[in-house]
Amino acid sequence: MLELKHLVKSFGEHIAVDKVGFSLNKGEVLGFLGPNGAGKSTTMRMVAGVIEPDQGDVLISGHSIITAPREAQRRLGFLPEGAPLYPDMTPVEFLNFMATAYDLDRAERKRAIDRVIADARIANVASRRNATLSKGYRRRVGLAGALLNDPDVLVLDEPTDGLDPVQKRAVRALIARMAPEKAILISTHTLEEVPAMCNRAIIIDRGKVVADGTPESLASQSPGGLEETFITLAGTAEADAA
Repeated sequence: MLELKHLVKSFGEHIAVDKVGFSLNKGEVLGFLGPNGAGKSTTMRMVAGVIEPDQGDVLISGHSIITAPREAQRRLGFLPEGAPLYPDMTPVEFLNFMATAYDLDRAERKRAIDRVIADARIANVASRRNATLSKGYRRRVGLAGALLNDPDVLVLDEPTDGLDPVQKRAVRALIARMAPEKAILISTHTLEEVPAMCNRAIIIDRGKVVADGTPESLASQSPGGLEETFITLAGTAEADAA
């Protein structure tokens, strides 16, 4: 459902993403891990078509994000870093705006908005201005927007950032419920979220994939589990760079 084909992206002389490629099938929830500056958000923005790769391509349900971006993006839900929202809109107004962008008719729009308001648990703030919402609620409104078109592929950049433990548990349950019918790519800095949400994990550092496996297989590589494996791989790359 999602295929990254040797993505490369540079900013000046800095290579942010260096030939990153992998496939994600229906039913897979992939934790996309790496230290700050590793290339995670740049990769996810290329997947979503926000920026164009210097080389490579992304296929979403068989559609190229470069040559057929509209068809690809119709099948994609994207929660970007920081969950940017229009501050003067309410969540309902934001979701109506998103529904218009997806060209949903009136009946589809109401059903979709009602569904994602319930899924993201934002009914109690649906009429408040986005600017007045807490970080956690803004994140949940952004998540609702990503789910609005019932996409084949979900790309979520830090979906539980700013959420309290109860809210995190609700998001995990929502992802688990959706997972069998979708391919889901999740970036997170919170490693304990990975085995709770994901059945596969990739570690990226300095723009390259340095590990790919189940959370359990990666955790078994070090006595200290997944965190120590992560630190060892990222630390090795950092030492090489020095």
